[in-house]
Amino acid sequence: MTSVPKAAVDLAKRFEGFHRVPKHDPGRAHPYVCPAGYWTIGYGRLCDPRHPPISETQAEAYLAQDLMTAMKATLRYCPVLSTEPESRLAAIIDFTFNLGAGRLQTSTLRRRVNQRDWQGVALELRRWVYGGGRVLPGLVLRRSAEIAQLGQH
Repeated sequence: MTSVPKAAVDLAKRFEGFHRVPKHDPGRAHPYVCPAGYWTIGYGRLCDPRHPPISETQAEAYLAQDLMTAMKATLRYCPVLSTEPESRLAAIIDFTFNLGAGRLQTSTLRRRVNQRDWQGVALELRRWVYGGGRVLPGLVLRRSAEIAQLGQH
């Protein structure tokens, strides 16, 4: 697969959002601390707090790079997804983008995906809703959207 599924792009944009645009600098995003406590810019790109402001076009370029990285890691750790419906790949790419390849690599979620245990995958996704030691409502919604992408085929 050479391109990131549109559903993965849509999930990331929906849940990350292009925000933190100050009134004094419309049209550009500035670094901010996400709910999990990480410095972020644009559509969820980790950054240094001194990162210069970026346009939405630059944020989309960063997102494309980051999602490609997430897709490569997802397919490396979950090779069965290369023969599954694209919607399932998109769901796990979004998880990897959101939480990092290291979390996928060491997770029970990875094992469930590779076993094609889609009900087990849904149960595992529901466990990944914590940020900064507490349940984050945005992560609950995001995991539900990812589960919907699994679509019990």
